[in-house]
Amino acid sequence: MSKHTASRETEVSLAELRGDCARMAPHWAAPARTVTAPVKPSLIHGVTVPPASARLIDAMSEYGD
Repeated sequence: MSKHTASRETEVSLAELRGDCARMAPHWAAPARTVTAPVKPSLIHGVTVPPASARLIDAMSEYGD
């Protein structure tokens, strides 16, 4: 059985980790959020649902079982 000694990386406190993250944050830009508009049901076509799946969903209560 081999001995394993804890390295400095595993001894980082939460405060140190948060500080590291805060210093690194400016290096990455978040992608712009895209807002998608709802699609009218009349525009959705070509979707097929197997009968067994439709029966399963139909048999579920409004909030799930």
